[in-house]
Amino acid sequence: MEDLQKQGLKNDCSCEPDKVLIFPCSGGSNVGQLSNAAAVKLTEEGKGRLFCLAGLGGHIPHMIESVKGAERIVALDGCSVACSKLTLEHAGFKVTDYLVLTEEGIKKNKDFNLREAEINNIYEKVLNKLSQEVSSSS
Repeated sequence: MEDLQKQGLKNDCSCEPDKVLIFPCSGGSNVGQLSNAAAVKLTEEGKGRLFCLAGLGGHIPHMIESVKGAERIVALDGCSVACSKLTLEHAGFKVTDYLVLTEEGIKKNKDFNLREAEINNIYEKVLNKLSQEVSSSS
């Protein structure tokens, strides 16, 4: 935290720990933005909390500490590049629930007119994963 203050940065994000943290890739394609939209919906519905993947990737100490308190870590990747999952693993965290949107039949493109049906589909798939016990091999 002192390092942030020395750099003129503040620790004023709302990064309290939560039981279920959701990390969408939020990448530069439709599937990245769909992962983010589904994470927003899950957060709004109280199913978990959208968390800052960029802050984690930037190794911001208080964000890393907050993630340590999570019981479930959900990574939503738009495609097989797996930015969310790899960022979490690089920071030392085990992903408990993982979904890749292109593996769910959604084609990656630059059409940012997101379809509510696709957002709802991803939302339901994540809810299904969260309804299951975390396996020790996950």
